Amino acid sequence: MTAYLSFFPVANGDMTLMQTEEGHKILIDLNIRADADDPDKDEPDVAAKLKDKLSRDDEGRFFVDALLLSHPDEDHCRGLRKHFHLGPPDEWSKSSDKILIREIWSSPMVFRRASRRHVLCDDAKVFNAEARRRVRRFRDTPWLVGDGDRILILGEDEEGKTDGLQEILIRMGTEFSHVNGQHDRSMKALLLAPLPAEDQDDEEVLSKNNSSTILRFSLAGGENQDKCRFLTGGDAEVAIWKKLWNRYCWRADWLSYDILLSPHHCSWHSLSHDSWSELGEKAEVSEDARNALSQARDGATIVASSNPIKNDDNDPPCIRAKREYEAIAEDAAGIFVCVGEHPSEKSPDVMEFEISAHGLRLTTALMGAPSILGAGAIGRQPLSHG
Repeated sequence: MTAYLSFFPVANGDMTLMQTEEGHKILIDLNIRADADDPDKDEPDVAAKLKDKLSRDDEGRFFVDALLLSHPDEDHCRGLRKHFHLGPPDEWSKSSDKILIREIWSSPMVFRRASRRHVLCDDAKVFNAEARRRVRRFRDTPWLVGDGDRILILGEDEEGKTDGLQEILIRMGTEFSHVNGQHDRSMKALLLAPLPAEDQDDEEVLSKNNSSTILRFSLAGGENQDKCRFLTGGDAEVAIWKKLWNRYCWRADWLSYDILLSPHHCSWHSLSHDSWSELGEKAEVSEDARNALSQARDGATIVASSNPIKNDDNDPPCIRAKREYEAIAEDAAGIFVCVGEHPSEKSPDVMEFEISAHGLRLTTALMGAPSILGAGAIGRQPLSHG
């Protein structure tokens, strides 16, 4: 099969579908708004567009092989209850025709930090409850866990709460290549965050956004096992990217990418501690955070999953952040693109990249973009920015 990355037009939110060369489909975040479900509204029907890219199993159920919520903000989990089946798989209803989640990828630390400092939205609460149900099912009968009951835990929990779950636990700083209980030779995922307890030394790092799961995927294309690297980090802000650079600057290749989903919908707060609306052009970039986000391989593409980006005080998306990402992409002979402007601001649609032996190919129309985008070069050296 062919590998794809599809970015859905969900305004300031994230919804990315990855298909590996071996055919596994992994959904990262979702933001299906009420207007998108209303046929009388102009918002793209992203739920229908998602189902168009999914298959049905032998029991007639649409499914994703895995679902990851990077963190429990509403714009990363909205629409979960309405469109996805939650609970035991044998309770799936043909009349509701919801999407089955074969395996959940969940970081317990994300929800623990959120519940202490922020009220969870209803969709986040039911996701957390479903993750707990699946963990209980694994503890009770690990040999009977099948599609719709599986869970992969990303990162150790505090106070030994993930003890005894080694078979389904991914530790920070390690790679894994299995999806829904199967080894996938065409995909590797490197878990970079949430950061461990020893890095939780201030309130900024403990915030909900900064608890976001950060993964660097390596995807095969045309049997080239490392044809496309995809870096995704939810809403992680400047404090996290600084810490990641300080932790991994000696192995910067871990942060390298061919496609970067710009954090927090092209927010300035992923690049700077300063307020863009208050300081404007006097706001300063964090060199460490920028270095972490500058490890673009030759021909890399940086994607903003956001509303159209205007020259105003909004953040996110922020025009100053866009300029920084454009400069990073230009240094790699790549491009910066915005999902909310694709193929036009009036009619945004799914932005899809095909990953083949020839590199990245944008399969959907984009004004001014090359049809083949470079991928596969060695990770770049740290970049300094004055």
